[in-house]
Amino acid sequence: MERKTANKKRVVTSYKNLSPEILEEVKKKYPNGWGDYVIKVEKPTGDFFYAITLDTPETSYLIKVDVKIDNRIKGEDEDKDIFGSEDSDSDSDEFPDSADDSYDENDD
Repeated sequence: MERKTANKKRVVTSYKNLSPEILEEVKKKYPNGWGDYVIKVEKPTGDFFYAITLDTPETSYLIKVDVKIDNRIKGEDEDKDIFGSEDSDSDSDEFPDSADDSYDENDD
Protein backbone atom coordinates (compact mmCIF):
# COMPACT_ATOMS: atom_id res chain seq x y z
CA MET A 1 0.00 0.00 0.00
CA GLU A 2 1.38 3.37 -1.01
CA ARG A 3 1.22 6.16 1.56
CA LYS A 4 0.48 9.71 0.59
CA THR A 5 3.07 11.93 2.22
CA ALA A 6 2.93 14.86 -0.20
CA ASN A 7 0.15 16.58 1.74
CA LYS A 8 1.48 15.72 5.17
CA LYS A 9 3.01 18.32 7.39
CA ARG A 10 6.66 17.53 8.19
CA VAL A 11 7.90 18.33 11.68
CA VAL A 12 11.36 18.03 13.22
CA THR A 13 11.19 18.26 17.00
CA SER A 14 12.93 17.08 20.13
CA TYR A 15 11.62 14.17 22.19
CA LYS A 16 11.56 16.54 25.18
CA ASN A 17 9.10 18.85 23.40
CA LEU A 18 6.48 16.24 22.44
CA SER A 19 2.90 16.67 23.55
CA PRO A 20 1.37 13.92 25.73
CA GLU A 21 -0.71 12.76 22.74
CA ILE A 22 2.32 12.33 20.50
CA LEU A 23 4.24 10.61 23.33
CA GLU A 24 1.40 8.07 23.49
CA GLU A 25 1.74 7.49 19.73
CA VAL A 26 5.49 6.93 20.16
CA LYS A 27 4.78 4.36 22.90
CA LYS A 28 2.30 2.59 20.61
CA LYS A 29 4.73 2.46 17.68
CA TYR A 30 7.71 1.42 19.83
CA PRO A 31 6.22 -0.66 22.69
CA ASN A 32 9.59 -2.29 23.45
CA GLY A 33 11.58 0.93 23.16
CA TRP A 34 12.99 2.79 20.20
CA GLY A 35 16.70 2.02 20.73
CA ASP A 36 16.90 -0.28 17.70
CA TYR A 37 15.14 2.22 15.41
CA VAL A 38 17.35 5.28 15.81
CA ILE A 39 18.64 6.79 12.59
CA LYS A 40 21.51 9.20 12.07
CA VAL A 41 20.42 12.35 10.23
CA GLU A 42 23.17 14.38 8.61
CA LYS A 43 22.72 18.10 8.03
CA PRO A 44 24.18 19.87 4.98
CA THR A 45 26.67 21.58 7.32
CA GLY A 46 28.21 18.23 8.23
CA ASP A 47 26.63 18.19 11.69
CA PHE A 48 24.28 15.37 12.57
CA PHE A 49 21.68 14.26 15.08
CA TYR A 50 19.91 11.04 15.95
CA ALA A 51 16.17 10.63 15.53
CA ILE A 52 13.22 8.27 15.33
CA THR A 53 10.29 8.58 12.96
CA LEU A 54 6.57 8.73 13.61
CA ASP A 55 3.77 9.11 11.11
CA THR A 56 0.27 10.22 12.01
CA PRO A 57 -2.49 10.73 9.43
CA GLU A 58 -1.70 14.44 9.19
CA THR A 59 1.99 14.74 10.15
CA SER A 60 5.35 13.03 9.60
CA TYR A 61 7.57 13.53 12.63
CA LEU A 62 11.34 13.33 12.82
CA ILE A 63 11.92 13.20 16.58
CA LYS A 64 15.40 14.08 17.83
CA VAL A 65 16.58 11.74 20.58
CA ASP A 66 19.60 11.74 22.86
CA VAL A 67 21.98 8.88 22.18
CA LYS A 68 24.94 8.02 24.36
CA ILE A 69 27.81 6.55 22.41
CA ASP A 70 30.80 4.94 24.06
CA ASN A 71 33.64 6.09 21.86
CA ARG A 72 36.44 5.30 24.29
CA ILE A 73 39.17 3.06 22.96
CA LYS A 74 39.83 0.27 25.38
CA GLY A 75 43.42 -0.36 26.17
CA GLU A 76 44.92 -3.75 26.73
CA ASP A 77 45.16 -3.02 30.47
CA GLU A 78 41.38 -2.50 30.72
CA ASP A 79 40.77 -5.84 29.01
CA LYS A 80 43.10 -7.56 31.47
CA ASP A 81 41.20 -6.04 34.39
CA ILE A 82 37.95 -7.44 33.02
CA PHE A 83 39.13 -10.83 31.75
CA GLY A 84 42.20 -11.49 33.87
CA SER A 85 45.80 -11.69 32.85
CA GLU A 86 46.85 -14.26 30.25
CA ASP A 87 50.08 -15.02 32.06
CA SER A 88 48.33 -15.78 35.34
CA ASP A 89 49.49 -18.91 37.19
CA SER A 90 46.05 -19.69 38.61
CA ASP A 91 43.84 -22.30 37.02
CA SER A 92 40.64 -20.46 37.90
CA ASP A 93 38.87 -21.69 34.76
CA GLU A 94 39.22 -25.32 35.83
CA PHE A 95 37.11 -27.26 38.33
CA PRO A 96 38.74 -28.33 41.59
CA ASP A 97 40.01 -31.93 41.82
CA SER A 98 37.70 -32.80 44.70
CA ALA A 99 34.17 -31.76 45.55
CA ASP A 100 33.32 -29.94 48.75
CA ASP A 101 32.60 -32.61 51.42
CA SER A 102 29.98 -30.46 53.12
CA TYR A 103 27.53 -30.92 50.26
CA ASP A 104 24.84 -33.55 50.83
CA GLU A 105 22.63 -34.62 47.93
CA ASN A 106 19.72 -35.42 50.22
CA ASP A 107 19.65 -31.98 51.85
CA ASP A 108 16.25 -30.37 51.28
